[in-house]
Amino acid sequence: MKQTALALGGGVVLGAAHVGVLRALTELDITVSMISGTSIGAFIAALHAFGKSWQEIRDIVFDLDWLDMTSLALSQYGLLSNKKMGDIVCRLLGDKAIEDAAIPLSIVATDIGTGKKVVFSKGDVSLAVMASSCIPGLFKPIQWSGSLLVDGMLVENVPVSPLVESGAASIICVDLLARHAFKKPENIIDLLLNAFYSTITNMTALQIEVADLSLAPDLSEFSLIDTAQIPDIMEAGYQAALPALKAWVEGKRL
Repeated sequence: MKQTALALGGGVVLGAAHVGVLRALTELDITVSMISGTSIGAFIAALHAFGKSWQEIRDIVFDLDWLDMTSLALSQYGLLSNKKMGDIVCRLLGDKAIEDAAIPLSIVATDIGTGKKVVFSKGDVSLAVMASSCIPGLFKPIQWSGSLLVDGMLVENVPVSPLVESGAASIICVDLLARHAFKKPENIIDLLLNAFYSTITNMTALQIEVADLSLAPDLSEFSLIDTAQIPDIMEAGYQAALPALKAWVEGKRL
């Protein structure tokens, strides 16, 4: 399957489903020639773009101390810093630029000063991942080129447009929130996530209409922040992706 591009959306811990999608793509011998990501999707996309297999990414996700990915910031702009996310990317990939990736990579963030989309296709990969996953109000914004950057979910949670603009022939996207069931928040993190994600689901549906295949695994039973469910979320991503990708491949061969 030549020139197949992949867009990985945000969804905090639900991002583990992306690993299941990568597993299905590998088993079906579908080669990803271009990849984009927003928020946790940016983290997974960066690992895959720099040559990590789905098995390696699975092990990385299992080994992550998710609570240790943040630190107290006490900034006027946020309670926490996600600098440790950038440190993790550096540790896993080295001090790399996005343009060094084996697979062309785009990462989406938001300029909170202008409300505009920022697409990283070159530059420091760790900074781009940090910016893309910087939940506003919770994390201190990332300073970049005179701008303050936050989570790309505010402008394009499933980043199909960078792939279209790069001339992708076929686009597969993964929308983690299309079937998400919102629950009563139990803490400030739940509250912020519910507020942001509830406002973007309709916008996302419109933005991904141009994709050739949209994968929307049923993750409604899972929490956005409960890491104990990660193995089951991965499996749910795989079980949803495998038959859909098989049917898509067969349809393209007809």
